[in-house]
Amino acid sequence: MNADKRREIYTRLQQANPHPTTELEYTSPFELLISVLLSAQATDVSVNKATRKLYPVANTPAAIYALGVEGLIPYIQTIGLFRTKAKNTIETCRILLEQHNGEVPHTREALEALPGVGRKTANVVLNTAFGVPTIAVDTHIFRVSNRTGLAPGKDVETVEKKLMKFTPPEFRQDAHHWLILHGRYTCIARKPQCWNCIIADLCEYKHKTPLPEKGV
Repeated sequence: MNADKRREIYTRLQQANPHPTTELEYTSPFELLISVLLSAQATDVSVNKATRKLYPVANTPAAIYALGVEGLIPYIQTIGLFRTKAKNTIETCRILLEQHNGEVPHTREALEALPGVGRKTANVVLNTAFGVPTIAVDTHIFRVSNRTGLAPGKDVETVEKKLMKFTPPEFRQDAHHWLILHGRYTCIARKPQCWNCIIADLCEYKHKTPLPEKGV
C-alpha cells in the first residue's frame, strides 16, 4: 500500500469521525488506567457496567486500595479474569501511592512496571489521558492493519512499528481510535461489512463481502 492510499484512508476516517475517543467511561487518568487494565480479554461494555458501580464508591488509588482484593471483587466479578485483575489493581494502587504520590505516571517505563499493564495498556493511557501520539494495537487494530494492507505484520509489535512509521504525523493522535472502531463495527472478524465500508475501494483485502440478500 502506498503513502497516498494510506493518507486517503485516514482522511476518510477523520471526516467520518473528527473527534474519536475510547468507549471506556472515565473522568480521570486513574479511572482510565483501571478501566483499560480491566478490559483485557473483556468488552468495553462489560467494563463500563462494572465501573459505573465501582467509581462512585472508589475512584482513587487510596480508595480502591482500601477496598482490598476481597472488597474489590464484588464490583468486577462480572468481568473475565476478575480475580487476577483484582490482585493487579490493588497492587497497582499500592505502587501508585508509594512510588508516584497517587498519580498516574506519564512515562511508558513507569506504566509498564505496574502489574497487569503491558505495552498496549500503556499506549492507551499515554494517548488518551496524556495526548501522546501512540498507537495501541489490540485484536481489532491487528486485524484491520493486516486485512486492509495498511500495516501488515505477524505480531502486534511489528504492526505497531509499521503503523507509527506509515501513519502521517497529523493522524497519529487519533489513528488508534479510528482503527479500533473500524474493526469493532465494520471490519469485523467473521464477516467484514465491506458493502458498508467507507474505505472499501482503498482496502487491499481480496475477499470483500457483498451486500447480503434480504432475508439472509
